[in-house]
Amino acid sequence: MKKMNKKVFGLLFFAIAGILNAQDADQALQATTDSTEAIKRVKLDGIAAVIGDYVILDSDVDKTLIDLKSQGASTEDITKCSLLGKLMEDRLYAHQAVQDSLLVSDDQVNAQSDRQIQQLVAQVGSMDKVLKFYKKPDIESFREELFEINKLRMLSEKMQSSIVEELEVTPEEVRQFFSKIPEDELPVFGAELEIAQIVKQPTAPEEEKQKVIDRLKQIKQDVEDNDASFNVKAILYSQDPGSKSKGGFYSMTRETPFVKEFKDVAFSLQEGEISEPFESPFGYHIIFIEKIRGQELDLRHILMIPEIPQSAIDAAVKELDSIRQHIMDGKYTFAEAALNFSDEKETKNDGGVLRNPINYGSRFELTNMDPALYNQVRNLKDEEISRPIKEDDPRGGPPKFKIMKISNRYDEHKADFAKDYLKIQELALREKQFKAIKEWMNEHIEDTYIHVNNENRECDFANNWVKE
Repeated sequence: MKKMNKKVFGLLFFAIAGILNAQDADQALQATTDSTEAIKRVKLDGIAAVIGDYVILDSDVDKTLIDLKSQGASTEDITKCSLLGKLMEDRLYAHQAVQDSLLVSDDQVNAQSDRQIQQLVAQVGSMDKVLKFYKKPDIESFREELFEINKLRMLSEKMQSSIVEELEVTPEEVRQFFSKIPEDELPVFGAELEIAQIVKQPTAPEEEKQKVIDRLKQIKQDVEDNDASFNVKAILYSQDPGSKSKGGFYSMTRETPFVKEFKDVAFSLQEGEISEPFESPFGYHIIFIEKIRGQELDLRHILMIPEIPQSAIDAAVKELDSIRQHIMDGKYTFAEAALNFSDEKETKNDGGVLRNPINYGSRFELTNMDPALYNQVRNLKDEEISRPIKEDDPRGGPPKFKIMKISNRYDEHKADFAKDYLKIQELALREKQFKAIKEWMNEHIEDTYIHVNNENRECDFANNWVKE
């Protein structure tokens, strides 16, 4: 079996560990003391704790620890007590989410399970290998277990989000938070860069676009009139690297992060219907709806990207070279050039300044930068403008070209209230969220039925699970 991606399996390992389905829980709780066999079974199961409607077994805690080790995580500082505490927290969130009617639909849960199964199959090569790895007899039982795992996790996440989603910090709260930090305990922020870019996106001529549209229409007609396989057509002709090998297959809901153009067409179709060719930022598509399950779609699609002639690429590079020279000659600033010439809507009105997706600020910490972005700017000196750089779209869209500049550089330094306000604001908000979670946890531990097995009552829990 091929070596699996640890990050992908890590998420599933930790999720799967410690989950007990409702049927098993009922069997454990219904065991009676008038039978020696029943007593032995309860003891073997080892109920570690009960949180509201959820039961946690000792074996669930053990399995969580084993699975963490299997994925290569450091478990040196992790104890069974701390793992049990984490499992109890998750179940308290999920229990209260149900009480507060913060529900997740079966469609959402199934969509998440389908995405995980697709990831796993892509990692190991087949569904049979996935089932063998997880020691499941068939896909139905695997889906059922994933459903329970994901439902609990999604309920837990929804409850946690509801606790903190409306929390904000005022400038005064940020100031007070910063003023309380002793001078010798001020956080140290790593070296950071502010980066700006001007982008040109070469486009295909109309005749190339029409060729792609006509080819997609031919494929649609062949499937509809001659019973050709859409699956095979996608494998042969689609230019979407994420789905080509799977016959163009995706499972999606309205929450799945696809571009608006794709979603609008997908949810306008009936089961068994094939769309007309349509355009998205990635190229031209046709979609075939394979199955509709409530708000969830199983679909296949074919993406074709019109060929961009070398003349269009040469023209884009030449224009960027010209823009670069004019900036260096002082005819206009980089920001003015970005506003007037860049094809990137997200940055052109902001002087071409890139925004960090983590906090939407303008700074990128060197140690946390995306490697591709770092490689593009690592050799640039301050105020130097790069030569045109080609950037391929990892999602399958056409390439773009850009010139880049480091507009500001910040060396490693102790936190400064004025210079690092956004980072300090983020820290202050985290502290406020942590306190809100702690208060919520204390309150609901008191109001919820909780039982901790005698063997675990001596644990030094972070929360008052024992209620003493």
